[in-house]
Amino acid sequence: MYEAAFRVLEVLETADGPVSGETISNTLGISRSAVWKHIKELNNMGYEITASHREGYRLKKSSNRLLPYEVHKKLRTAFMGKQMRYFESTTSTNWVGRQMAEEKEPSSLHGMVIIAEQQTGGIGRLGRSWVSPRGGIWATVVIRPKIPIERVFMITMAGAIAIARALRKEYDLGALIKWPNDIYIGDSKVAGLLLELSAEADQIHYALLGLGVDVNISPADLSGLPHAVTSVSLEVGHDVDRPVLLARILREFESRYLLLEAGEYESIVREWKSLSCTLEHRVRVHTIKTSIEGEAIDIDEYGALLVRKDNGKVERVIAGDCTQQ
Repeated sequence: MYEAAFRVLEVLETADGPVSGETISNTLGISRSAVWKHIKELNNMGYEITASHREGYRLKKSSNRLLPYEVHKKLRTAFMGKQMRYFESTTSTNWVGRQMAEEKEPSSLHGMVIIAEQQTGGIGRLGRSWVSPRGGIWATVVIRPKIPIERVFMITMAGAIAIARALRKEYDLGALIKWPNDIYIGDSKVAGLLLELSAEADQIHYALLGLGVDVNISPADLSGLPHAVTSVSLEVGHDVDRPVLLARILREFESRYLLLEAGEYESIVREWKSLSCTLEHRVRVHTIKTSIEGEAIDIDEYGALLVRKDNGKVERVIAGDCTQQ
């Protein structure tokens, strides 16, 4: 929708100083009034652009929003995130992804990323609400997996690795993975994932990987939750560039996803284990049918958690709520 406005922005970004409306008009082949209209659109998107009759337009400050234009500048992926949809606010990015995948051929959406500044009805595991205020990364990746359906949980594993690696590489934070789908820094949760699947028999139609990362969020926005939480800005002591972080997450995810499609499952399992804060700890896992308590000793080749109970019996847990003791 704002493609023309971003072409104006590119002119301002590459200029050494102020740029006259006439120069922008001649460069892009648009009218002066169109230039002014696009400048107003950019200001509304959070860019600070000053205007002077004598000097012209000058970009003073970039937007702090998670705009696709800003993410694409840092992306460097083959397909992940090449298509993006952006919302100021939406109920849930997974809901948008589901609607899109039902209306279009899922293969045409492969790698599509849906971004929202805030979610009014964000959903976590087991239908729980997910607090999604402005300042975080709330996104969904739409994919058409070419992997066996019994390996589908490994998409979540690849996504968890991607977030943990991105936080470690960009900010030197000791992010670790808590089975099945959370990212922790110390004792506090900083991110989570939610995988939704549309499948029939052993045929996967599409998958939605929801990503939620507490980035530039204040302690007040995180209060009242049932577990300890933190944010990237709290950990590093200042706000960070969200487009840079999302681009890094998508690059890290794409590389692990391609390993899955190549059948390199063991490399994903091995890396996940190296980042785990669950293994070798005592846990209690609540499943739909029962509750299992014991030591988390391993994950198997499909990502299921292996728990050695006090009686010595090893239980294989495919899905459940895991509490570390």
